[in-house]
Amino acid sequence: MANSPQAKKRARQNERRAAVNKARRSRIRTQLRKVEEAIASGDQAAAKAALQAAQPELMRGVTKGIFHKNTAARKVSRLSARVKAMA
Repeated sequence: MANSPQAKKRARQNERRAAVNKARRSRIRTQLRKVEEAIASGDQAAAKAALQAAQPELMRGVTKGIFHKNTAARKVSRLSARVKAMA
């Protein structure tokens, strides 16, 4: 339990940041799921559009510290390869 005023403030800040990060991570996962569903349905145009929407969202997660840079790059690379293979 936080006792000092500084520790109490830190605990409040951590709660707020955790909520923001959780929402951001959820939004990114939703975008990735939309790409996966478009790939599964076999609609290349929809998959391409979903990937273009998901890519900046993922990279924004990198700048905000949600994902590591290489993790996001790997996800984008693998998804784009799967979309490209649909042709």
